Amino acid sequence: MKLSMLVFAAALAGAGAAQAQDAAALLKKDGCTACHAIDKKVVGPAYNDVAAKYKGDAGAAAKLADKVKKGGSGVWGPVPMPPNTAVPDADIKTMVAYILALKK
Repeated sequence: MKLSMLVFAAALAGAGAAQAQDAAALLKKDGCTACHAIDKKVVGPAYNDVAAKYKGDAGAAAKLADKVKKGGSGVWGPVPMPPNTAVPDADIKTMVAYILALKK
């Protein structure tokens, strides 16, 4: 079993199994896993790193949802994140909540 799957399994316990499974399915369906992983940088940052960066930031969910929808660059390096305008806002909210729940 890959390390990222083990990390995902551990995250299931912390974020609520059903919510984590829903979020993981959305992350895959909406193409996020092509550039991101839970525990390592791929093209974009690891979800764990995103959660750590925004830990304690009350406005993080709104900031990240906006970033997912509109795209952006410069926060994690020179590679821009493309906009995801076709992803439903409800999906984005679920995914962002899951990612932020990974904070340690």
